[in-house]
Amino acid sequence: MQFGFGIGPDTSWMRKELTDLGVVELKTPEDVDNAMETKNKGTMLLVINSVCGCAAGNARPGLKIALEKTEHQPDHLVTVFAGQDKEATEVARGYFSEYPPSSPAFAYFVDGEVKAMIPRHRIEGRTSEEVANDLLMVFDAFADKEEAEAGE
Repeated sequence: MQFGFGIGPDTSWMRKELTDLGVVELKTPEDVDNAMETKNKGTMLLVINSVCGCAAGNARPGLKIALEKTEHQPDHLVTVFAGQDKEATEVARGYFSEYPPSSPAFAYFVDGEVKAMIPRHRIEGRTSEEVANDLLMVFDAFADKEEAEAGE
C-alpha cells in the first residue's frame, strides 16, 4: 500500500496553529463572501495558509510573533487554506485579483479594500522574525493612518 494513497496530508495541526491565535477559518466560498461583507469595516488580515515548509517555518510563526508584539492588532483575522479549501481560496483571491496567486501569503484590508500584500516571495527563505517585522510594519502603517485621520 502506498503511503497517503487516497488520503491528503493531515492539516489539522496547520489549521490549529492559526485558530489558536484567534484566526477564523473560512472553508467555503459562502464563508469568504460573508466575512468580506460583514467584516469590511476596520482592518482585516486574511492569511492564505499552505502545507509548504515556509508556511510552517515562517508564515504561521511570524504571524504569532507579530500578534504578540503589536499594539495595532487587526480588527478581524481570517484564513483560507490553499490546496485544501480550494473554492474558498479562489473566492478569497478574487478580492485581491490584482495580485498573482501566492501561498502562503497575507492580504491586509482596510474597510474592505486590500491595502497591502505579503506574498510567498516575502516569506520563503526568510525567518519568522523577518515575516513578523513585515506584518508589524503593515499593522503600524495603517493604524498610524487611522489615528491621523481621527485626529483631523
